[in-house]
Amino acid sequence: MTITSAIVGTGAIAHAHAEALLHLGDSQPGCTQPEGARLVGVVDLDPTRARDFAERFAVPATYGSVAELLEQTRPDYVHICTPPGSHVPLAIEVLRGGSVPIIEKPPALSLAELDRLHTVELETGISAIGLFQQRFGAGAEALRSALAEGLLGRPLVAVCETLWYRDEDYFAVPWRGKWDVEGGGPTMGHGIHQMDLLLSVLGPWSTVRAVAARQARTTQTEDVSAAIVTFENGAIATVLNSLVSPSQVSRLRIDFENATAELVHLYGYDAGNWSLTPAPGSEALAETWAERATGVPSGHAAQFGAIVAAREAGTPAPVTITDARETLSLAAALYASAFTDTTIAAGDIGPGHPFYDSMEGTGAPWAAVSSAAAAAPSSRREAAR
Repeated sequence: MTITSAIVGTGAIAHAHAEALLHLGDSQPGCTQPEGARLVGVVDLDPTRARDFAERFAVPATYGSVAELLEQTRPDYVHICTPPGSHVPLAIEVLRGGSVPIIEKPPALSLAELDRLHTVELETGISAIGLFQQRFGAGAEALRSALAEGLLGRPLVAVCETLWYRDEDYFAVPWRGKWDVEGGGPTMGHGIHQMDLLLSVLGPWSTVRAVAARQARTTQTEDVSAAIVTFENGAIATVLNSLVSPSQVSRLRIDFENATAELVHLYGYDAGNWSLTPAPGSEALAETWAERATGVPSGHAAQFGAIVAAREAGTPAPVTITDARETLSLAAALYASAFTDTTIAAGDIGPGHPFYDSMEGTGAPWAAVSSAAAAAPSSRREAAR
């Protein structure tokens, strides 16, 4: 089966998509190259960037817009690798053009945007795909299957950490650190991957109690957030996201009745990043884990391989917009809890709720402080007159 793809945007993440497509058949059973996934076009507003990208990855055609792409060809998949604020408008354009959009994280800036996208899915009969590559890879799949089979027992406690470092130069890019373009700070743009992996294992969340702060960066959005999350199955997790941590790590630890599973990595993992520590009396789990956790590493190629496999099997491609909504709803709940100093329950945020249309919701506490500080000098001048 020949799969055709086009990529919109030519930034760093677009290069990751192209590399994954080019090497898809290297590690994905059932996918062949070069016929398995063929890049047929690249879209960028800058013709020079488009040409450079096309030359590097042997893409036969460049386009200045998605509309132009879809007028000339209709690829099976269109990978949206642009800044977050454009994700949903472009995905809607792709759906209405008859192709399947694969949307980089975050898939939308808000729950309202994601629901509008789902409405267009229903209108067109085409399903969009959210890009959450940490779900994929042998370690995560082994953990989910062992849990589903009852081998691990009930999940009890979890720790989910994304402790990264981004300096002020990183935020010099115009769309970064702004609510209306990026949608949020590390909660939305960085820790969302690890949070999504946590949800893919533990299932639906129930309540969130959180804090968020702007500790060091001169951004509109937070640079740190922390939350206590309870799950429908009774598990309790702490979730910590940071962009001010010089010693960088991504970490997921889940304590089950019969074992502790732990993942320590940075931007992706293989079998060596996972460990399983059986509880006394469950030592046989170690051998089972060793057999299952070795294989495909996480990454874009892992999810693309799963998408191709689903297409060949005639089943829904992972990750659906419904799946992605569960993750985005956790991010929205974290912001709502942090900014309103309340506990947020699943289902609380819907149409009419201030955090439904924007992750900023009622406003970040530090924005009010900054506004007051900026107004203070003029107030003092008035008083002195």
